Amino acid sequence: MKPPLSPSNILVSDYQKEVAETDRFRTEDLTPILLGLFGEVGSVMSTSKKLQREGSAFVGYLRDVEEELGDTLWYLTALCRRVNIPLTDLFDEVLRSSGFTKSIAANAAPLHPLSHVISADQIASLDDVLLRLGGHATRLLAVDADRQKARPALLDFTRAYLEAVQASGVSFAAVLHGNIAKVRGRFLKPDPKHLPDFDKEFSVDEQLPREFQIEVTQRPNGRSYLRWKGVFIGDPLTDNIADSDGYRFHDVFHFANAAILHWSPTFRALIKHKRKSNAMVDEAQDSGRAIVVDEGVSAYIFAQAKSLNFFEGQNSVSFDLLKFVRNFVQGYEVEQCPLKLWEDAILQGYSVFRQIRQHNGGIVIGDRNERTLRFKAM
Repeated sequence: MKPPLSPSNILVSDYQKEVAETDRFRTEDLTPILLGLFGEVGSVMSTSKKLQREGSAFVGYLRDVEEELGDTLWYLTALCRRVNIPLTDLFDEVLRSSGFTKSIAANAAPLHPLSHVISADQIASLDDVLLRLGGHATRLLAVDADRQKARPALLDFTRAYLEAVQASGVSFAAVLHGNIAKVRGRFLKPDPKHLPDFDKEFSVDEQLPREFQIEVTQRPNGRSYLRWKGVFIGDPLTDNIADSDGYRFHDVFHFANAAILHWSPTFRALIKHKRKSNAMVDEAQDSGRAIVVDEGVSAYIFAQAKSLNFFEGQNSVSFDLLKFVRNFVQGYEVEQCPLKLWEDAILQGYSVFRQIRQHNGGIVIGDRNERTLRFKAM
């Protein structure tokens, strides 16, 4: 029977299970896993460098190092999977070796009163530990799929990794929980029953519409116009740039956010459906700063999309772009949406945008129940 744990704790075996289905590489793929592991160790070292350079000004250090250590562990776990050595076996063998202090601690779980607390006896400076970790990562590049040849190198790397976690001063449980949330949110199709609906407790006139059709037209003056339920909304827009790129139709992205993420302060403002019955929600989630965030995300993604032919022919969005979005919306309700849902909103939004741009207008049809956005010619 699995011992009950406090909400902050997690079994390493559970971590292995939770991340296994996010591994999209083929089981015979070893090189990309090794290169990914090497790259993530480099990212941990880069985070340490920024800490040295910026000192107390590096306010995101703990969050960043937790994320990079989590990504490193993901690749280590994937490598273990390919050489048929469970991560728990590596941890157990390393922790039973010399150099670790094992203490008995009182456990909060009533049925399991005692637990082991294990830590390295002596930890060098973080820089020294990371240099050693980098050296072991380099040696892992020569590992092949032979279990016996791989084990010694994996044990050395695992020991250095655990020392790096301790020297970094982060919570190892936070590293695991954060990585699970990140990779499952990025790669797995979310369960609709577990997705947030930010306005379902409000009256209909304060909700984003469950279903909507927006007419987008362009007049001879080059300006785009929006009409909802026969009424013009918003201001006429131009591209506001010398090289016409279609940004006059960018409200499509706010419609995509509304339909798929159930979030768009900009769309709420356009149709006057702000949640004014709750002053705190209206101020923090629906007003000026939130609208700026919605517009800022749209503008940044658009700048990236222009060089990618507006995502035509693509069925995914880069992890780096999605991580930027996640960081940009921190503190707002939409941060609860998994990255996979953001990817859906971006790809569906740009699919409709390309068609609107091609036809210089059209009808945008949004369905919040199905979390879809589609185009219909007028």
